[in-house]
Amino acid sequence: MGMAITPDIKDWTWVLERRCPECGYDAADVPATSVAALIRGNADAWPAVLARPDVRVRPDEQTWSALEYGAHVRDVFRINGSRLALMLDQDNPVYPNWDQDATALAERYAEQDPQRVSDELVDAAAALAADFDAIPDSAWDRRGRRSDGASFTVDTFARYVIHDVIHHLADVRGERAAAVSG
Repeated sequence: MGMAITPDIKDWTWVLERRCPECGYDAADVPATSVAALIRGNADAWPAVLARPDVRVRPDEQTWSALEYGAHVRDVFRINGSRLALMLDQDNPVYPNWDQDATALAERYAEQDPQRVSDELVDAAAALAADFDAIPDSAWDRRGRRSDGASFTVDTFARYVIHDVIHHLADVRGERAAAVSG
């Protein structure tokens, strides 16, 4: 437990242009204004996942346990709340880097308390959803970027972020290519 897995080094921004063959998410079907509700719905599913008796079991050596995925999703909500705030407060900011794999090891995702992760995930999701709900119509075109050059508007950022958490919920449920729409 807690051992590193092979880092995911894919640039997942392609999900803004085409359907994800693994989870079925299609950004073209998801209006950014629906993302807050999708975040809430996603968060509602995690307490049951994190209460499973096998929550700490990795399905194989290269795949996180449901607990590790839950801790990651919690941090996805937190990190992207900070990134959204930067986009709304600054002109075309560069987000601070985040190494999700290093964070998983440093924060010992595999050893965290599942109930605490569940509570924190739900709280972080509620905060991010509220932030998306509060975006004025005039701000959806504001820009931000990662240090690797990937550029987003608030609109594309919203649709990118929701894919991550939808995909991970499908991962822990063992679901593949389910239709997802907003």
